[in-house]
Amino acid sequence: MTGDLRTRVYQHKQKLHPDGFAATYNCDRPVWFERFMDPSNAIAREKQLKGWIRTKKIALIEKDNPTWEDLSEDWYPKKQIIQ
Repeated sequence: MTGDLRTRVYQHKQKLHPDGFAATYNCDRPVWFERFMDPSNAIAREKQLKGWIRTKKIALIEKDNPTWEDLSEDWYPKKQIIQ
């Protein structure tokens, strides 16, 4: 959960935390997300999703993004992201 998805994705893409999850597992391409107005609802949903089996999570992603496209592709100027 984050209050600023664009900044958080940028941090992942830049691997600003070298020992963090994103850097370790090369997770820097958001393929699915949900928006919530109430942080407690976001936390509850995150806990719910963490309890799901992998195939159910994949089905959720592929329902709206079957090609696993990077949803942040147009969020930043190309020169801003170092890949």
